[in-house]
Amino acid sequence: MKKPTEFKWKHYEPEIILHVVRWYLRYSLSLRDLVEMMEERGICVAHTTIMRWVHQYGPELDKRIRPYLRRTNDSWRVDETYIKVKGQWMYLYRAVDS
Repeated sequence: MKKPTEFKWKHYEPEIILHVVRWYLRYSLSLRDLVEMMEERGICVAHTTIMRWVHQYGPELDKRIRPYLRRTNDSWRVDETYIKVKGQWMYLYRAVDS
């Protein structure tokens, strides 16, 4: 398989780089959390390497994904429910945009 030119001279496969950058941008994971996740999968990568990937490929991913994201507006409503959790009554709040 031929590597795209954006990933030329990279030590890791493009799929691995994109997965790590996507996980960092989508979920609130630290760089060291991602290092641990990669080690569980048998891939040894430093947190500084992941940081460089995010700085290099993050803006490009944002530019390509932005047109497909749903637009939100300033109209919000809050839904409130009273539920029983482990024998104790608690409020459950949910914020929803229009």
